[in-house]
Amino acid sequence: MYLMYIDESGDSGMRNSPTRYFVLTGVVIHELRWNEYLARMIEFRKRIRNSFGLLLREEIHSARMLNKPGDLVRIKRNDRLSIIKYFVDEIASMQDLSIINIVVDKQGKAEDYDVLDNAWKVLMQRFSNTMSHRNFPGPANPDDRGLIIPDMSEVKKITEILRKMRRYNPIPNQTEYGAGYRNLLVTNFVEDPYFKDSAKSYFIQAADVAAFVLYQRICPSSYMKKKSGHNFFKRLGRVLCTVASTKDPDGIVWL
Repeated sequence: MYLMYIDESGDSGMRNSPTRYFVLTGVVIHELRWNEYLARMIEFRKRIRNSFGLLLREEIHSARMLNKPGDLVRIKRNDRLSIIKYFVDEIASMQDLSIINIVVDKQGKAEDYDVLDNAWKVLMQRFSNTMSHRNFPGPANPDDRGLIIPDMSEVKKITEILRKMRRYNPIPNQTEYGAGYRNLLVTNFVEDPYFKDSAKSYFIQAADVAAFVLYQRICPSSYMKKKSGHNFFKRLGRVLCTVASTKDPDGIVWL
């Protein structure tokens, strides 16, 4: 079984939104690597605790850590940025981990465009397709299925999206008779999405960091640009799911 941990960066609204882009990121791990990679995450967090004083139970939430740190204000801002960079490097060192990225550019889209619905549908479809074609790296079972593990936001909507894709999932295609649709049902997922508190999941925190550094590559804040944080996404190159899109060298799916 493949587990996909999911988080986002940017605002998903269309009207009066503070952000032009919305990033949705899935970190995919096979069950046969889960124990090993969790142990590595714990060891990483112990090193970070010893170097910077970030407790193992304290969440790495990238945007909040830099701009609204709360109790983490006790750690210097530059050190908080270093924690993000080191986390990116730890993720990139897990060679059988894979990252799927969806980016919605809201500019030019109608006000009724549903950012969340479209981004989630595409993420689920890419996850399903990559499993079906056996394109994820590392170990595999002959009959692998997938489980989706998001954070605790938009529970009802995300559940409904997946349930609908199991019954009706029209995908546009071009035939000799013109444009048409195929109903490609998503059948290789297990159960409804399993929602977890991101503060209690290092892997959802990994998805948060990956989504954040991609957003900062596209639209960096002045602080991230000053500190070269807009280049952190490049450090994830070896674990990006490049087969998710042939139109982007990093496999990013742009909507």
